[in-house]
Amino acid sequence: MAQTRKTDKGRRQRQAALRIRPLEIARRTGRLLMAGDQSLVTAESCTGGLIAEWLTRVAGSSGWFDCGLVTYSNAAKRQLLGVNQTTLDQYGAVSEETAGEMAIGALNNSSADIAVAVTGIAGPDGGSKAKPVGTVCLAWADRDGLVHSARVQLSGDRDSIRRQSAALALYGVQDRLSAA
Repeated sequence: MAQTRKTDKGRRQRQAALRIRPLEIARRTGRLLMAGDQSLVTAESCTGGLIAEWLTRVAGSSGWFDCGLVTYSNAAKRQLLGVNQTTLDQYGAVSEETAGEMAIGALNNSSADIAVAVTGIAGPDGGSKAKPVGTVCLAWADRDGLVHSARVQLSGDRDSIRRQSAALALYGVQDRLSAA
């Protein structure tokens, strides 16, 4: 019985991830960016460029999407985004602090008005007791110096966690644009 429930739960999680509609999420994000005459930059680790891929599916995205940086390794986070080694040593690559520095670094290396950054453990390996598979940290930054961050615990397989992370990142952009 327990095995059946576990399988059913896993299937439900995969189905929920498949219900994520990337094009709809990206279009709404683009409309909000255009309405505010703003542009977006992404800094991605565990999503590996998935957010940028979703955004560039939208015709006309060049009008509001500046660039996407995939910084999978700690070295890339340091070299391309200016994440401090001290931050990585003290908090780890998967932390709100690192995500915040990634977002700020992305803004500093682009002409965009808003940045979103995501770093996490998509699995199936790499988790720990303190940061199990599915731990994802996101951050959003703007030119006014505001940085917001969040840590979430997601479930599902690697693809599901990556898709959920990308969706949450863009929902966060939408929330900030809607509140402005």
